[in-house]
Amino acid sequence: MPMKGEYTVGINYWPINTGMNFWRSFDKGEISEDFSKIKEADLNVIRVFLLWEDFQPLPAKLSTKTIDRLITVMEIANDVRVKILPTLFTGHMSGVNYIPPWLLDFGEENTCFPVISEGKKRKNRIRNFYSDRELRERQRLFIREISNALKGHPSLWAWDLGNEPSNVVQPLSKEEGIGWLEEMVSELKRADESIPVTIGLHIKDLEEDRNMGPKEVSRFCDFLSIHTYSIYAKWGDHLLDEDVVPFLAMITNWLGQKDVLIEEVGIPSSNTYKNDVVVSEEEAHNYYERLLKKLKHYPFLGVLFWCYGDYESPLWNNPPLDENPHERFFGLFRANKSPKPFINLINILREENKKKPLKYDWIDIEPSDYYKEPLDNLKRLYRRFKECQG
Repeated sequence: MPMKGEYTVGINYWPINTGMNFWRSFDKGEISEDFSKIKEADLNVIRVFLLWEDFQPLPAKLSTKTIDRLITVMEIANDVRVKILPTLFTGHMSGVNYIPPWLLDFGEENTCFPVISEGKKRKNRIRNFYSDRELRERQRLFIREISNALKGHPSLWAWDLGNEPSNVVQPLSKEEGIGWLEEMVSELKRADESIPVTIGLHIKDLEEDRNMGPKEVSRFCDFLSIHTYSIYAKWGDHLLDEDVVPFLAMITNWLGQKDVLIEEVGIPSSNTYKNDVVVSEEEAHNYYERLLKKLKHYPFLGVLFWCYGDYESPLWNNPPLDENPHERFFGLFRANKSPKPFINLINILREENKKKPLKYDWIDIEPSDYYKEPLDNLKRLYRRFKECQG
């Protein structure tokens, strides 16, 4: 589990040849091979995603077959001596919302992302699972079933309540977000108080007030997690601006006043495909080298790379890869499972070095004032941060 003084280096995982069909097209042999490769790369935590529809196809019933497959994943992890960070309530993934049919309602869409349910694109509204009492009970059932299944397992590193949940539905108020967090974290802690809990926040949670930012999360979660992609930071200096990553982590720490895990960081790279955000493997190598040499001096909890591998071409015609082609190439490994040249740079984070305490003398406002104009404040503070670095 994440402890002070222990630096975590890990990875986010979907299989190369099945992607988001992971749990339905389950291949124990492939997972064993992948986890062994991950361990050989000296990565010690693997974040996996419990796609909501696959685990809870009906509101009052979880899939025992899928839970058994999750237990198998935990056993494989234990065999190769890595830890697992399960992400619960995974609806949003790589620009698409995967939603069980019972979470959909009639009415206009309330998300800017495509909705997939039962393998088809839907135009339905997603129900507000923060405020609806019935839905909150269904989520508590989800937590009870999963936490009891994994209770005491030696591979369980921490819990993640969700992947960028504000991209699925946003709480209508801070009180609503706080109430949901308190209820879900309390349910997890009933199974085992010693297992830490976090939730995967992202750049939009800092650019907008989505009613569940670092301050609200830190009231109940044991540590904060932030997703830090330079390619999505339109206020950054350029596509491969490595300073975006520590800056976002520092802002998250400053707002929430808790330790921060960089839960996702990466750059899409390929030597055979190119678009506005997919760079060459050489460019990615240079980016990671600059980034990791900086990150090793920051006292964050660690880094989880996005992601394990590029996806095989048969998946490219399906969501989310059909409309988001850059998502095909985020891997540390190519689709043929050969390592990209920058994978050895991970060792930079293992080097002995003295972590420097976080200093916030470049911030000229109080945390309570930040969300009055979040995007403007983020842009301005980034300029101040850059000047301080220079």
